[in-house]
Amino acid sequence: MTIIMGKILLTLLLLSSIFSIATSSKRRSRSSNNNIDWWCNQTPHPETCKYYTKQTHYYHNKSIKHKTKFREILIHLALERAVVMRNMAHNFGQNSWITQKKKSVSRDCLKLFDNTVFHLNRTFLDLHKKKSCSSFDAQTWLSTAYTNIETCRNGALELNIPKFIVPIMKVNMTQIISNGLFVNWEFVKRDGRVRYTNDVTEEGFPRWFSVRERKLLESSRAIKAHIIVAKDGSGHFKRVQDAINAAGRRRFKTRFVIRVKKGVYRENIVVGKMNDNIMLVGDGSRNTVITSNRNVQAGFTTYSSATAGIDGLHFIARDITFENTAGPRRGQAVALRSASDLSVFYRCSFKGYQDTLMVHAQRQFYRECYIYGTVDFIFGNAAVVFQNCMILVRRPLNGQANMITAQGRDDPFQNTGISIHNSQIRAAPDFKPVVGKFNTFLGRPWQRYSRVVVMKSFMDNLVSPMGWSPWGGTNFAQSTLFYGEYKNFGPGSSTRNRVRWPGYHVMKSPAQASPFTVATLLAGTTWLPATGVPFTSGI
Repeated sequence: MTIIMGKILLTLLLLSSIFSIATSSKRRSRSSNNNIDWWCNQTPHPETCKYYTKQTHYYHNKSIKHKTKFREILIHLALERAVVMRNMAHNFGQNSWITQKKKSVSRDCLKLFDNTVFHLNRTFLDLHKKKSCSSFDAQTWLSTAYTNIETCRNGALELNIPKFIVPIMKVNMTQIISNGLFVNWEFVKRDGRVRYTNDVTEEGFPRWFSVRERKLLESSRAIKAHIIVAKDGSGHFKRVQDAINAAGRRRFKTRFVIRVKKGVYRENIVVGKMNDNIMLVGDGSRNTVITSNRNVQAGFTTYSSATAGIDGLHFIARDITFENTAGPRRGQAVALRSASDLSVFYRCSFKGYQDTLMVHAQRQFYRECYIYGTVDFIFGNAAVVFQNCMILVRRPLNGQANMITAQGRDDPFQNTGISIHNSQIRAAPDFKPVVGKFNTFLGRPWQRYSRVVVMKSFMDNLVSPMGWSPWGGTNFAQSTLFYGEYKNFGPGSSTRNRVRWPGYHVMKSPAQASPFTVATLLAGTTWLPATGVPFTSGI
């Protein structure tokens, strides 16, 4: 609401420090305006905070006595602005005169902003109204909202339309969410990031996962499915997307199993944000293949190039290959893009070249999977653990270097990162004969606070002695990133000649490595990864 100018009566307020939830306080005399200014001055982006908070009707020009209320105001503010951005994208997309490239980006941004509204609304309601989520959950959803805005911007840059969707709006939005991340992080620290002891049964399953669901993933026998997809017409549908659409129309969003029988399914599939608890079960990753060839050179953004795009909560895939056949010369071409919170991929394969696997956002777990690629082929800004996986580097184009990871954390308080644990990094068959002719790096910093850790994994001789690559020959992010290695082995694992960046760490103790385990990186009141899949919670 508009701030009423003029004199405002001074009142005595009892304020605790914004970074301490202590009962002790100190009397301070200030106007309502000065009160919000004081709170905003504690955030990373105080001017953005002051300007937009004073405009929101949710603030009501009242004094704030506790940072719980300040957090509530910031999240509601972010939600309001996200609605404005979504409306802008929708209106822009209705214009008949815009180019095909702009239409492509507009479709992405509209979906991403709509998802942002969804996650911010969920955060606001569950945290402050229903009080049904943890501060760690809220940090995950705020991180996702921030990532969505960045993904819209990246799509515009990829298609060479950098001024698309009002850049200043994007800056303000990410700064508003960044302030929310900063304030909520104090609650995460207070509450404790790890709450897995009581969330797991003696058998090693998360408690929210039912006995029947555990058996679905444990069983080597045929799984009883709600719907069967078969190319030969022996099932309910011939296309995977038709089965997903049918599942989306069900009234109750309990676990829904779709069996995809042996065959090559040439289609792009999408599991929408409201289509929760979908489980795709194939006849083995060598037998059930979902494939397409969308790519950036063909006019798609990296985001929209995905053969499979997953947004619905609690998604599970087992014994399926997701593939993008665009090839090494067509640039960015995603096989799977996932922003499914609390999702699991078990005994799956992901095949592509550049940008094979987009771990876009939220909390994800991969177990006993095969990932093939060349440049940045595991990338995104999820909190993700790859455990007992096989990472297979393919032959790149002449003059290229292989980059296994490109992690996209752009705010220091996003609880995201890539963890590779008990896995193997090897050359794919096509790369083995020419390994010595190309450099292969564990990763490079896509964004300022890029975070990747490799733990207790085998590295073959394809890994460069440097280990990690600069971004574009610059020193970008080398002081702000976090790259770590812990107790790896194999001919490529020596850290003797690794990069000497301030952000690179050879971790010596379990305490240093534990933040990147399944238990810690993916912690939450209702979540542990594995959902029935065998897993190691610690180091």
